[in-house]
Amino acid sequence: MEFSDILASIIHDMKNSLGMVINTLEEITAESDDEGPQQKKIPILQHEAKRLNNKLIELLTLYKIDNNRIVATIDEVMVDEFLEEIVIDNQVNAQAKGVTLSYTCDEYLSGYFDEGLMRGVINNLIGNGLRYTRSQLLIAAQMVDDYLVFQVEDDGAGFPDTMLEAQAAFELNESYVEGHTQLGIYFCGMVARLHKNGDRQGFTKLSNNNTLSGGCFAVWLP
Repeated sequence: MEFSDILASIIHDMKNSLGMVINTLEEITAESDDEGPQQKKIPILQHEAKRLNNKLIELLTLYKIDNNRIVATIDEVMVDEFLEEIVIDNQVNAQAKGVTLSYTCDEYLSGYFDEGLMRGVINNLIGNGLRYTRSQLLIAAQMVDDYLVFQVEDDGAGFPDTMLEAQAAFELNESYVEGHTQLGIYFCGMVARLHKNGDRQGFTKLSNNNTLSGGCFAVWLP
């Protein structure tokens, strides 16, 4: 067995154990009537545990992509229901940080994409957004030039110029910017590129000052 296979197996076990921790924290929160200071720390633990779990999922997905063990399973998905579920799943973490998490899209909008992979992408973007936003996170979906575009926006300081200028490097699969890995961006770009339609494939785009005043990470799916 190669080392990469051993590492992937260990990451898988870590992810399962962390999942049990997250579920236990959720059970403690649901069963407790205590409103004391110790109870208020649980959402913080939940947020950090889920963030770490998302990172492990990213690593496993990237491993599978690199070893040709995963392809995008394209199905028709009702986008409004898809985003509603994601917002509900992340609402406790957002409230714990005093952040308003919301979404917007046409009620009847549908798209063709891998629901599991895109759920991982958007969860990753929400997790990152909660670290950098001031008070709001907005998820939006719409059709633009025959692409289904998902956007996650915040009202923080926005992406630095170095990251905006380095977008071409991400699209070329280069994972380093100024000596630092950008795992989340790399992961989102890889998942986007798994989505293809004819001679078109998905891509990502970073920008600032869209609907909100901070950064906007967009995933374009053909």
